Amino acid sequence: MIQRQFIPFSELKQHKAIIVDSMHPNGLVLSHWRGAPTPAEVRDNTSAAMVLHALRLNLPGLELPYVTANHFDIDGFVGVWSLLHPELALQNEEVLRQMALIGDFRELDLNHPLAGEALKLVCWINAREKELFYPPFGAEQLPESEVTLCPKKFAYFLREFGRVLQDPDWEKAAWEEEVGEVLLGYRDMYTPEAKITRHPAIGLIVLELPEPLHYYALFSRTQGFDIVLTCYSDNRYELEYKYTTWVDLSSRPTLPRLNLAPLAARLNALEKSGRTWTGDAITETGPLLRLDGEALTHMEAYDNPTSRKIHSSSIAVEELKQVVTAFFTEAYAGLEPRYFWSWKEIKELQQKLPF
Repeated sequence: MIQRQFIPFSELKQHKAIIVDSMHPNGLVLSHWRGAPTPAEVRDNTSAAMVLHALRLNLPGLELPYVTANHFDIDGFVGVWSLLHPELALQNEEVLRQMALIGDFRELDLNHPLAGEALKLVCWINAREKELFYPPFGAEQLPESEVTLCPKKFAYFLREFGRVLQDPDWEKAAWEEEVGEVLLGYRDMYTPEAKITRHPAIGLIVLELPEPLHYYALFSRTQGFDIVLTCYSDNRYELEYKYTTWVDLSSRPTLPRLNLAPLAARLNALEKSGRTWTGDAITETGPLLRLDGEALTHMEAYDNPTSRKIHSSSIAVEELKQVVTAFFTEAYAGLEPRYFWSWKEIKELQQKLPF
């Protein structure tokens, strides 16, 4: 059996490797990144699932002795760990798949029998990552880059994960608080106060809730949708393109992302609070449209809505929903969902929009 070894991404110039959740020409790429040259026979929604497919198929290229990734996140880590521990990975395939879905797409589905165990493992990684290192996107605030710093995270989690996978309750003190927050939020998503309106033709789902929730709870009812409009009490709003539109999703066709600036302009024409609607670029992992949104760092935008200030708007909820729905309906008119949009196509499309 091949004994693979993790190497820093910077060493790819010297060593051909299996490249997980990243892209580089010097090796076998197993990544759901848009445009990644992942072999068609192992394509899946997450990079970790692609790795598990590849292991089951004994895909050509797996004989390479090195594994790498250019950043640390749960999906990429699960893929890297699986390549270093293939037998254990295949024995625990379903829980690992659930970990990647929860970590990357934030789509917790407690109807899956292993989702609860996967949630514990994800929250353990979240807790230890913040305690011992820095949060996701936190490297932007540090002197060194994520590519340079992430091998330290990989070294720790590659050493410790197998023990926790065997029995997550050994580390209950680490994950208990976040898991509890998620489960309470998950319950709130099924109360009468949670109003959900779906617009499948434009991939938009509207969630009306009293207060913000943890992402794993908030997105638990958004499977199959790519744009989430959250409406909280006191006219507090956020609109977000999910990460499902940053990657090459293989399970269903999608509509391309749109520049949010024209929608921001429509809302600013109505806004009387003195604050300004701003939207992130379409190439961000999860572009947000919100009042005074430019004040958020990448780390703050990635963090849960419960951790950031969401300002009250002067626009009434029914009017805001109508403006948002009309914008996407108009913009997507004549466009059909499909698989594997390229960034070039998405950027060129912005020039053809009717506004």
